[in-house]
Amino acid sequence: MAAAVVAIRSAFPTAAAAPALRTAFLGVARAAASSRRRRILLSAWPVAAMSSSSSSAAAAHKAGAWYAVPDLSLRDHRFTVPLDHSSPSPSAPTITVFAREVVAAGKEDLPLPYLLFLQGGPGFESPRPTEANGWMKKACEEYRVVLLDQRGTGLSTPLTTSSLCQITSAAEQVEYLKHFRADSIVKDAEFIRLHLVPDAKPWTVLGQSYGGFCAVTYLSFAPEGLKSVLLTGGLPPLGSACTADTVYRACFKQVQQQNEKYYARYPQDIQVIHEVVRFLNESEGGGVSLPSGGRLTPKMLQCLGLSGLGSGGGFERLHYLFERVWDPILVPGAKKTISYYFLKEFERWLGFDQNPLYALLHESIYCQGSPSKWSAHKIGGECESLFDPIKAIKEGRPVYFTGEMVFPCIFDEIHALRPLKETAHMLAHKEDWPLLYDVNVLNNNKVPVAAAVYYEDMYVNFNIAKETASQIAGIRLWITNEYMHSGIRDGGSHVFDHLMGLLNGKKPLF
Repeated sequence: MAAAVVAIRSAFPTAAAAPALRTAFLGVARAAASSRRRRILLSAWPVAAMSSSSSSAAAAHKAGAWYAVPDLSLRDHRFTVPLDHSSPSPSAPTITVFAREVVAAGKEDLPLPYLLFLQGGPGFESPRPTEANGWMKKACEEYRVVLLDQRGTGLSTPLTTSSLCQITSAAEQVEYLKHFRADSIVKDAEFIRLHLVPDAKPWTVLGQSYGGFCAVTYLSFAPEGLKSVLLTGGLPPLGSACTADTVYRACFKQVQQQNEKYYARYPQDIQVIHEVVRFLNESEGGGVSLPSGGRLTPKMLQCLGLSGLGSGGGFERLHYLFERVWDPILVPGAKKTISYYFLKEFERWLGFDQNPLYALLHESIYCQGSPSKWSAHKIGGECESLFDPIKAIKEGRPVYFTGEMVFPCIFDEIHALRPLKETAHMLAHKEDWPLLYDVNVLNNNKVPVAAAVYYEDMYVNFNIAKETASQIAGIRLWITNEYMHSGIRDGGSHVFDHLMGLLNGKKPLF
């Protein structure tokens, strides 16, 4: 029976089996309170749940030596985990998951509680600390922080175009990539908690953006591993709202508002961007070559809104980028050209080539039992009168940038993504995505949760976030327009302190 119980604990339930399996989850959590019983249970799974004193556990977890940056001590951890947590046999494929432990200098040996940070994305690695500042400095006053490179990112068996191309079939790539969503990330986190945290005690999780989505998955399927949860711009859509179409209809409206605010601040950019779009449209092939071999077209230019419209300082950076769009004319009559500086910066802003997981899996984070079918492209077609760049020029309107949307064209226009085009199309039409959230469990949540909800968030719609919050029992909300989606970066110490105040009673209920 022990082997069966541990196997249940490691695999999240389908929608139909969720209530029964949740009972099994809780049963394991209660059993884990007894260290003797925990050793019996964990020894039943020789890789993922072996006692920390065993040779198998040592092979599954390797810790490095402490090293330092100003005011912080850090230690690297590498864990060998199953690619597919539902098939944890010794012969099954494995990957490496990397996590960095961070404490305030001098606190290396103190018995501090653990805080796991889940990065935004999908497809981006955790921060690389260079000094004690922001939310991390604040957190390290009380916690031992764990920065997780979510599977496929950073040092966690990173998935790049070249590494994915080792898998020669698009269908096989899809089968591999289906294990890189929030459900698998949470199972990795539970694996790490069992191996890293003394006595496998519950830990606090701080989830930013997509990391918050992962934290709500955590609340749904493994709440026994959580002491408390902090969410910053990270309340996902639930229930009927958890479809890509619903999300993008809401997001396109917010993107429109951000464009209007941008051009109200920089009206001179209307003509500058008209000129750029006209130049690209009239160029051979409808665009110009990018340094990496891709192509900048008017529709690709609009993608700058992903970074430029939704974060603190984004408007300013976007404006200053267009200040450098043209090469100077040194010789009278010389051909007008877009500057190398601008083309290089354009590629840096998007970063799709370095982090292909974002492009490949972004729409899938909204999928449960149904395909996305290139939802952003489809919903964008409904808004074509507003977002068509050529039409905007003809009508004398501002060219609107797009936001956190992935379009099929990027797999044609970004050179590094072209080998993954067929895989992307197959992922967009994949129907059997498993459950990511359990609303019934969230309705009966007992884990303390505090969430920062940003009123003008371009990436996580405010109204959808409020609806989700109403489904999580006991959640406390801080609704603010002081920050945009990047509040944890722009005012991290204040945001972290405010959320902790909601949890520890320092902030009144009303």
